[in-house]
Amino acid sequence: MTACIVGWSHSKFGKLDGETSESLVVKVASEAIAHAGIEPRDVDVIYVGNMNGGFVKQEFHSSLPLQAHPDLRFKPSTRVENACATGSAAIHMGLNSLAAKKARFVLVVGVEKMTELNSAQAGDVLIKASYVAEEAEIEAGFAGIFGKITAAYFQRYGDKSDALARIAVKAHKNGAKNPYAHFQKEFEYGFCRNPSDKNPFVAGPLKRTDCSPVTDGAAAVILADTDTALGMKQAIAFRAAEHVNDFLPMSKRDIIQFDGPTLAWKRALEQARLDLLDLSFVETHDCFTSAELIEYEAMGLAPRGQGERAILDGWVERDGKLPVNVSGGLKAKGHPVGATGVSMHVMGCLQLSGTAGTMQLAWPKLAGIFNMGGAAVANYVSILEPVK
Repeated sequence: MTACIVGWSHSKFGKLDGETSESLVVKVASEAIAHAGIEPRDVDVIYVGNMNGGFVKQEFHSSLPLQAHPDLRFKPSTRVENACATGSAAIHMGLNSLAAKKARFVLVVGVEKMTELNSAQAGDVLIKASYVAEEAEIEAGFAGIFGKITAAYFQRYGDKSDALARIAVKAHKNGAKNPYAHFQKEFEYGFCRNPSDKNPFVAGPLKRTDCSPVTDGAAAVILADTDTALGMKQAIAFRAAEHVNDFLPMSKRDIIQFDGPTLAWKRALEQARLDLLDLSFVETHDCFTSAELIEYEAMGLAPRGQGERAILDGWVERDGKLPVNVSGGLKAKGHPVGATGVSMHVMGCLQLSGTAGTMQLAWPKLAGIFNMGGAAVANYVSILEPVK
């Protein structure tokens, strides 16, 4: 065990017109501190995960958690950014502080307020998570990036539109059980499979139902060293935490291999001394349905080119041999970029602590979390287990 999560909080995800990034930060920071059963003065270090890049005018977020309580004033706080993996990057900074014995308690907050921009403006921000020198002019922004990846996968392995539609159906079925989710409505297979006025093609083979939404939201965790955590009222341990970065340009990689995610998973499972199917469930980075499909292969659930088996044979359903994204994932829960990685860890903690409510699986023991920045560029895998 490297460290533990001893408190957590999660806002509603969606178009939150009545909230600002500041109000969201204050809310989840306050709730996570209270949930951990500590006082604000006990927090030693703060990390804020926020991609922003122009989503809101207030780009300097590191001191916003101090608004939650006067006793947080003068605490060291740093904004962390690593594209769509920003939240996990912030958690890793917290783990590093604990490992270096620079802190006993670390507050990590992830936040993004994306909906103040229209879709085109949001796309202009998100495309910055690509290699701008070569990829900025790809039509449809970051969806266009994954449109190209999906088209390349289809060219090599055949049309997998049936599998993508099934992944979308699963996401929305699971999201309907998640009170925090942006979308809490089930979609029929035929709607997801067939293009229509309400479900048009967005980029390459990807339709609207294949894409995660532009979303507002925040999540927070309190991290503690293991010795301290064992005296807390709840503790979810990191059995493994791995981070792998790959080249940024897609032109330098076989983009449908997802080499970075594959290596991150391999290292995490080795560190935890586990096989993939020892895990009770996985929360994976389904920014697009095709990303989830390829991630089945990267995690080792199916051979290259055969990821569709995992969804078509029901392996990744709630009652399958490895449930994936029982929260609804980014596809239904939403993808407020800076908050996503923290959210995924909170979803893991809810399941492992038996407090996931309508989302709850039966007796989960081990959680796998995969958070990805850019097109398989910044890759983080956590393996979590309850110790209390």
